Amino acid sequence: WHYRHLVLGMVGIFVYVGGEVAIGSHIVSYLHLPDVAGLAPKVAGDKVTYYWGGAMVGRFLGAYLLNKVNPGRLLAFNALGAMALVLLSLSTSGPVAMWSLLAVGLMNSIMFATIFTLAVAGLGRHTEEASGLLNVAIVGGALVPMLFGAVADASSLRLALLLPVLCYAYILWYGLKGHVRAA
Repeated sequence: WHYRHLVLGMVGIFVYVGGEVAIGSHIVSYLHLPDVAGLAPKVAGDKVTYYWGGAMVGRFLGAYLLNKVNPGRLLAFNALGAMALVLLSLSTSGPVAMWSLLAVGLMNSIMFATIFTLAVAGLGRHTEEASGLLNVAIVGGALVPMLFGAVADASSLRLALLLPVLCYAYILWYGLKGHVRAA
């Protein structure tokens, strides 16, 4: 608990898993909206494959890139990309709105592993305990989607997508500044 980059990394895991699950859980409803794609639920459900498939492809690409690029910067880049894609989806309709939200999976691809690695860096004998704490932080995958649903019910699904944007904004900050260990 005395390691700032670990505690901030726990928040990063919390918001990452929360944002990813919130989007992944509501894509079918979003793509069903008449002003987005108006897809039947079955067809919209089939499109979810692209969201999770993008995450898989991105993990392979990320494994390569993480050996060439600073992990914090790559994390920040992906978070910025996710934010831009969600905002693009929110501000458009039709195929652009659909494909930009589905492409967020590609941006999500390296986030969990990178946040985790940055959070346990330099912890030595505390690494095992830290790993356990980081794994507990995945509870964001239960809590953020509940908040997302409450916002969607109170306003709209489009407005609720601003919640994952806030999650990605935190990850952007963590990638640039939050993971830096105190000297």
